[in-house]
Amino acid sequence: MSFTYVGSGPYCYANSLAMILADQAPPPAVIEVLTGSPYGMQLIGGRMPVFDSFGWDPEIGLDDAIGLLGWECDRMDGGTASDALDRLRRACQDDGPVLAGPLELGLLSYQPGSGEAVGADHYLVVLEVGDDTVLVHDPQGYPYATLPVDAFAQAWRGELIPYLGRPFRMRHKFTRRRQVDPKEALLRALPGGQAWLAGRTDVEVAPGTLGQAEAAERTAQLVECGLDPEVRLLWREFAVRVGARRLNDLAGCLLSLGLDAGGAIAAEQARIVGGLQGAVVSGDDKALAAGLRRLAPTYERLRAALVDGDGTRLAGDDRRTPGTELGRGRGPASPSDLRHVDGSEGQPHTEPGSPGGMTRTEPNN
Repeated sequence: MSFTYVGSGPYCYANSLAMILADQAPPPAVIEVLTGSPYGMQLIGGRMPVFDSFGWDPEIGLDDAIGLLGWECDRMDGGTASDALDRLRRACQDDGPVLAGPLELGLLSYQPGSGEAVGADHYLVVLEVGDDTVLVHDPQGYPYATLPVDAFAQAWRGELIPYLGRPFRMRHKFTRRRQVDPKEALLRALPGGQAWLAGRTDVEVAPGTLGQAEAAERTAQLVECGLDPEVRLLWREFAVRVGARRLNDLAGCLLSLGLDAGGAIAAEQARIVGGLQGAVVSGDDKALAAGLRRLAPTYERLRAALVDGDGTRLAGDDRRTPGTELGRGRGPASPSDLRHVDGSEGQPHTEPGSPGGMTRTEPNN
């Protein structure tokens, strides 16, 4: 049984995108599912367990969700801090609020306990960039928060965020190119979800990374050997609660599509993961390991249920995510999905890694 959860939680990129899309946004729960995050578990580098899809990161997820919803935007990054702030200031003035991130959460000075970079990624919406301060809507509970320009730039650099290749990433100029109902977007995302569960081979992962059942079983072994204090802190503060919420939202979305078997399994996963919170806080490692072992076989069960439910047929062949076949991943955006231009000249550019580069994220047709 799935019961909708409403409340606080670390849905920073989903909530930020919802703010940007405003009255045309679907619920953050739908956005989160469209990112592909709930379809699995990964043990990054063999030591850091998180409840998101094997090989997934928020940058992949945001681009997928934006495209599936029929939107496009400009994605810019790189250059010096001064150049990046100038770009951000102009974007806010010309186009309105900007989705910024990932940033270093530990360096956002208005947050209690901040002041140290810890490699915690975060997304927010920038409203204004003044001479001395930056005004933001931070979805972690800080509307109209301000911080000094230099402090914002330092957080925005994101030096300890492993999946951020270039600093100062932002998305703006959001344009709706196609009207897509949330249900249609969810249907079109199903082949991608199946691909995440099957284990995509077209995404980069750190050496030693495990996914799905292997990740859950190996994490249970790590718990029994003595869980790393860094991992315990991450789970206590973040990973368990966001993992449970993602899975509960996945359950609700699958049930709304008539995929009752898949929805029931996702709801079971949500209950198992949510039940780990008490164990990780109290130090009940026996219960923690047992929960992980209950979780391990559910990923293959979910994949099989989605295949048996024939989600691709429900979506219709003409609605499949481009480049996706049943059991295969969408993969990195192809040249038809993304257009690279120089951020200052606005002309086609052959080196997307140059300072000030801009990537145009196109909708999935």
